[in-house]
Amino acid sequence: MNIVMLGATRGMGRALARLLAERGDRVFLLGRDPAELTRSAADLAVRAPNHKGFRGHAPCDLSDPGSFAPALRAAEGALGRIDIIVVTAGMFATQEELELDIDRTEQLLRVNFTNTVVFCEHARNTLMAAGGGTLCVFSSVAGDRGRKPVALYGASKAGLSHYLESLDHRFRDQGLVTICVKPGFVKTGMTAGLKPPPFAGEPEEVAHDVLKAIDAGRPLVYSPSIWRWIMLVIMHLPRAVMRRVGF
Repeated sequence: MNIVMLGATRGMGRALARLLAERGDRVFLLGRDPAELTRSAADLAVRAPNHKGFRGHAPCDLSDPGSFAPALRAAEGALGRIDIIVVTAGMFATQEELELDIDRTEQLLRVNFTNTVVFCEHARNTLMAAGGGTLCVFSSVAGDRGRKPVALYGASKAGLSHYLESLDHRFRDQGLVTICVKPGFVKTGMTAGLKPPPFAGEPEEVAHDVLKAIDAGRPLVYSPSIWRWIMLVIMHLPRAVMRRVGF
């Protein structure tokens, strides 16, 4: 398969890119940090069978919508037909940090929702122009319910999850498979410094779950899988209870 990945230079995205390259898929990387792109490119080139699975990289920054179309054109030029586009990029900050910095709040909301949706629209058009394909986007369990510790970050992911579900309803029968990934707490650079819960996941675990969902065309995947049941309980708690708990 010919796969474009935005945000595969670290964490869960890097783990998924490695799995794809190792099994022989042809991968083209998009990202905002040239040095990280170069390092990740070298890593994938070594991992790919016969060093043929990696197809190059191009700059693409979720804070700069003007970079979206040129990046996807570069990927098409290198791959030809694109079968799958994966978006793992995004921004995170704690609720406390965001409440103290309105400019950072605006940036997070814009990057995680507005600009990610705009990139997905570019991706949708690219895939459907070629007859269809798979769009796999990382959202978060933080968007499943309004909660004290992730009020602002969760709001950005709630909007993204809603959009991805709607996209799948609207275009699945036209050949576009949309997959929404909802990771729980995962030990990555994004969560460094935060106290992990007992059921915290690892990037490699999430990557394996996402790969299975891509191959099966499943529209929704929670990873680690226990988060599906945790959030099912949280979503049914009365509002009065949610006001009292710190989760």
